[in-house]
Amino acid sequence: MQVLNTNSRYLHDTLVLLAKRLTETMPGKLSVVYFVNSGSEANDLAIRLAKHHTRGTEMLTLDHAYHGHVVSALEVSPYKLRQQVDDSHPPPDHVHWVSCPDVYRGKYRDRDYPGQDIGQLYANDVRDVIHKIKQDGKNVSFFIAESMQSCGGQIILPQGYLQSVYKYVREAGGVCIADEVQVGFGRVGSHFWAFQPQGVEPDIVTLGKPMGNGHPVAAVVTTQAISDSFRDSGMEYFNTYGGNPVSCSIAMAVLDVIEKEHLRQNALDVGQYWKAKVTELMSQFDIIGQVRGQGLFLGIDLVKDRETREPATEEANTVITRMKEEHILLSTDGPYSNVIKTKPPMCFSKNNVDHFMEKLTVILTEVTTQRTNTNVNSSQGVSNGLTGGNTDVINKDDGDINKNICTGRKSMKVH
Repeated sequence: MQVLNTNSRYLHDTLVLLAKRLTETMPGKLSVVYFVNSGSEANDLAIRLAKHHTRGTEMLTLDHAYHGHVVSALEVSPYKLRQQVDDSHPPPDHVHWVSCPDVYRGKYRDRDYPGQDIGQLYANDVRDVIHKIKQDGKNVSFFIAESMQSCGGQIILPQGYLQSVYKYVREAGGVCIADEVQVGFGRVGSHFWAFQPQGVEPDIVTLGKPMGNGHPVAAVVTTQAISDSFRDSGMEYFNTYGGNPVSCSIAMAVLDVIEKEHLRQNALDVGQYWKAKVTELMSQFDIIGQVRGQGLFLGIDLVKDRETREPATEEANTVITRMKEEHILLSTDGPYSNVIKTKPPMCFSKNNVDHFMEKLTVILTEVTTQRTNTNVNSSQGVSNGLTGGNTDVINKDDGDINKNICTGRKSMKVH
């Protein structure tokens, strides 16, 4: 900061060097970088790029998706639109919600469609929406999706889903946006970007949170053709702080650490170890319905009953509250706030996993014992005030409050 801190109208080498480092990790056609300050700004710019390039009006997004807090990003964020109670921001008609490809509790479940290509079933829904758009005489602008959906409940997209969806979108004249704000930079372990295991090449990629390890820096990476369309519109893009020397230097340092400390390999090794440990716990606790994840991106779906897959929302809230008391910070997410979501720092170790598992085992024992006692008391006509005699009521407010509480000086921040 003492050396140089200007806006990006003043040229400096670090901006170009960082752009080169980022594009070297991506497919060759993704060669143009725009620097911004946050994931919300990145997705806002991605939407603008897509609209200029395609001239289409219709936008496709996954149900339960979250892509940012600015107005343009909120419009493609059903996760937030579903939460509002005053309807001051109604879902726009030009944004089409397609089914979240959740094979565990979504529209097409693995047990209901055994042996079938569930990824293709979900992709067919996108194809049908596009067909309806065409019938109405309108044109597709873009499809946007996280490469792994976070707010939807740590959803790992079924194999082949994005390949089919990208094909349908491009055939309709649209472009495909991969939101890597929460899941990029080696978190999946096997690859640097979460779209790569799906075997696809997006037209636009948005980057955010991990890029500066807490410092506000983000980016949009796209093709030369899309960038040219944006340039030819005459609407010059300028961002006062996006691409400033300090932010670019910080982002370069983050890339250095990821490489030198082998954090992608660590995400792969520790993630596999962690997922295996939680999976083992399923034999001990029926409350764990499914464990899903890739690398250091893990979701633990808690259920009241494995057969019905009824979400255990209250129990999940209790788990994260008790874990907080043990100085381990977690949150819940998904449509029912019953999924324990974890995206720990990339330096997370197997020792950290062991500590996490020790505390989780104790707390799940407490929760399941309490639930058993509650069921016994309920059958005897006793109300203990915990469920109020209505286990179907989901107190979303309590869950939201606990998502944002951080206490304890020696806390392990898992999310």
